[in-house]
Amino acid sequence: MRVVVGVTGTPGSLAALHRAAVEARVRGAELLAVLAWQPPGGDLASRDGCGPSVLAECRAASADRLRDALGTAFGVVGPGVPVAGLTVRGTPGAALVDTARDPEDLLVVGAGPRTPLRRLLRPSVARYCLAHATCPVLSVPPSPLQAELAAAHRRNLWRLPLDLRELSRPGWKACECTLRRGSRGGA
Repeated sequence: MRVVVGVTGTPGSLAALHRAAVEARVRGAELLAVLAWQPPGGDLASRDGCGPSVLAECRAASADRLRDALGTAFGVVGPGVPVAGLTVRGTPGAALVDTARDPEDLLVVGAGPRTPLRRLLRPSVARYCLAHATCPVLSVPPSPLQAELAAAHRRNLWRLPLDLRELSRPGWKACECTLRRGSRGGA
């Protein structure tokens, strides 16, 4: 029995990786982290211009990215279960479904936020896996903090001021913040 998880290094995939580690621990299973990669320009472009050295570089870069994602997620401590990493040449959905082909496997995927533009440019890996997998699929929703981080990024991008009322929403622990004029050379 294995728990197969798709990894890209994004916050959503790291959340899926943590959930997959929990599931592997509960089931007494091996954790298999899979990172799918494609050559620059996709498979059609690789037939014309990519030589073996470019493909080897892409394969090595994907292995480094997988190692970095596992290091970011678990650090030196590790997840507490046996972990294996696998890089697969292909599209993410097909690579995950092909890897998790045993009916006893569990496939864990992150279901990131899907804006209309993203749906148009990139098909959903989670939807592909749900439609084609022969084993159970666990789709991990994005963290609410991820949406707040994106909102803060947009606010900073447009240089909008922070509304302090956002910090006192229900569910947030109360904190006292003191704003002083003139501190640290400010206005």
